[in-house]
Amino acid sequence: MDFEVRKVRSAQGPRKLRAERAEYFRLVQQGYSSKDASRLVGVHERTGREWRNGRTDPLRYRAPAHHERAPVAASSRYLSETERIHIADRVREKATVRAIAAELGRSPSTVSREIRRNRTVDPRGRWHYRPHAAQARADARRPRPKPGKIGQNTALRDFIQDGLDRKWSPEQICESLRRTFPDQAEMHVVHETIYQALYVQGRGELRRELARALRSGRARRRPQRQAACRQPRFTHPMVMISERPAEAEDRAVPGHWEGDLIIGKDGGSAIGTLVERATRCVMLVHLPDGRSAEHMHDALVKTVKTLPSHLTRSLTWDQGSEMAAHHAFTVATDVPVYFCDPASPWQRGSNENTNGLLRQYFPKGTDLSAHTREHLAAVAAELNGRPRKTLDWETPAERLHKLLAA
Repeated sequence: MDFEVRKVRSAQGPRKLRAERAEYFRLVQQGYSSKDASRLVGVHERTGREWRNGRTDPLRYRAPAHHERAPVAASSRYLSETERIHIADRVREKATVRAIAAELGRSPSTVSREIRRNRTVDPRGRWHYRPHAAQARADARRPRPKPGKIGQNTALRDFIQDGLDRKWSPEQICESLRRTFPDQAEMHVVHETIYQALYVQGRGELRRELARALRSGRARRRPQRQAACRQPRFTHPMVMISERPAEAEDRAVPGHWEGDLIIGKDGGSAIGTLVERATRCVMLVHLPDGRSAEHMHDALVKTVKTLPSHLTRSLTWDQGSEMAAHHAFTVATDVPVYFCDPASPWQRGSNENTNGLLRQYFPKGTDLSAHTREHLAAVAAELNGRPRKTLDWETPAERLHKLLAA
């Protein structure tokens, strides 16, 4: 920085700090905060705020506020006034929306939305697109934060509060609003608007205690990370289900298994479940000592090694921490492990269905460590002896016997 902080620190008066003021605004435009820019040019933080916002005392000298300076060029994300003038000229010439969009290098939906939102409608119902009026509307709409729709409409707020008091979900309330007030657009909201009025800090449009009426019972929104932003879960990289062989997808070739856990009371016990995709044959993995990655690895290796080699082609699992030793399992058994996408249980549909059937034998909220290995084998045999519609009413045991005989 070429600017030099002044040596004389005595009061200079508001008109004698022109160089400091110019340097302050240059730093602010580069992204420095008001506090840091004030420190770098050698003035008090309050002086920087007064330069940026203007003085509040009318009896003192008023420095021009920051917004009175030359306007900064708008982001290319938004349409500029020059682009709006071009749109107005081409609309007057009856050009198509796609032609205008191609000339501006914009999406046709951007141009179409701009004309629809910012056009001027006369009393006779005819519309005209006036670029300067459109620019003014866009500038007025841009500042944040905005007042919420629920907070501005007392009748809407009362209707929503009454619905929440009656234990209705936000989606049910929104549909009821559309049926009750079909011709009043100001009474229509989407369910996300209601959730934001309950959860988003600073809105305060609905009473916070109404959040208890939601089925989740949460007083604040639970953040959901995107799958692309997740941290690596295991030491060895996961091989995702998208890389699984096509033969596993169509169930034509046996030997591709799906696996998961059913959890006991308070998460203290578990049973491993394996389902073969072609025959729906079930195997249960005994986990008497817990469901850590080490215990899961040892029990799974012992179970898989009881199968013939042509029935151990792959294993598909969810991203549970019990499979942290998946690489060691593959080395020990030569069975590749493929992992489902986050929050995608349908990618292991056979296993999810089987876990539901197993709850008839192992109810939720019970201690699963009390079941012996022999009892698990008996339950698996009983399930494998049930006729299955998807197998043309053959049992999984019969279908598996045919494969072994072949």
